[in-house]
Amino acid sequence: MAANKDLPSLGAGLLEEPQLTAALRTLELTVRRKLDGVLQGEHLGLIPGPGSEPGEARAYQPGDDIRRMEWSVTARTTTPHVRQMIADRELETWLVVDASASLDFGTVNCSKRELAVAAAAALVHLTTEGGNRHGALIVTGDDVVRLPARAGRVHAQTLLKAIATTRRSSPGVRGDLKAGLEALRRPQRRRGLAVVISDFLGPIDWERSLRAIGAHHELLAVEVLDRRDLELPDVGEVTLADAETGEVREVTITDKLRADFAAAAKAHQDRVHRTIRSCGGPVLTLRTDSDWMADTIKFVAQRRRGLASGVG
Repeated sequence: MAANKDLPSLGAGLLEEPQLTAALRTLELTVRRKLDGVLQGEHLGLIPGPGSEPGEARAYQPGDDIRRMEWSVTARTTTPHVRQMIADRELETWLVVDASASLDFGTVNCSKRELAVAAAAALVHLTTEGGNRHGALIVTGDDVVRLPARAGRVHAQTLLKAIATTRRSSPGVRGDLKAGLEALRRPQRRRGLAVVISDFLGPIDWERSLRAIGAHHELLAVEVLDRRDLELPDVGEVTLADAETGEVREVTITDKLRADFAAAAKAHQDRVHRTIRSCGGPVLTLRTDSDWMADTIKFVAQRRRGLASGVG
């Protein structure tokens, strides 16, 4: 199968240092080869927007982001106004990366963790010029690993290595995406780009935290999934294990069970997408059985067409 053929194996953190460095270098070259010349523009390459620092107020126009409403001017003039935003010359990007046990899973060409590293690599590449800084909060369930925001390729490689090698949580410990979002939310950081990378399979207990982040930063959610997160195989009797709780169950997969599972998985995914969008962020979905680079480029093209037509 050709999907994800350009994604080098990162071994879920099991490679020796020279091998991991080589794999990340290959990934960097792949990202540069595929994206350079396709995704032009500065700073928010995946979320083309007007910037992050407040500028002058102007009259509201259909399609403007209502989060930018300037209420004091609106009240004074009795005409709706929004605050224009001015792009910083230096952008600070923060990645909140789910590294819980459920990410060490994949049934096609790679694990979801490797896909998360690839997504992070693309984002870092697209926002790495001009002294832009990148920081990361890597969430395992046991802990939140913090990497301060710094500039430069050496730091970018360090950040990607940390995402690839951070150990999963202890057996029986569930992921805690909310903890990572709260770590980004407090202390408050300068306005920039906040990227959340996860499979979002756990409970949706992070909405309030994400909403607060979306009110302060440009927001992007990257959903990494395997096809078995959405549908069960038609294989009869199987042994299923929950990667995070360690629970093991013998199951006979019937047509009804497959249909019920698919419906429940779709309902959860739809709820996740609605929640993220209500917090002000778009969702980029990447799958282990799909071409992640093509999906990324398609996402950017759709975002730019929507922006050009006045649809945020």
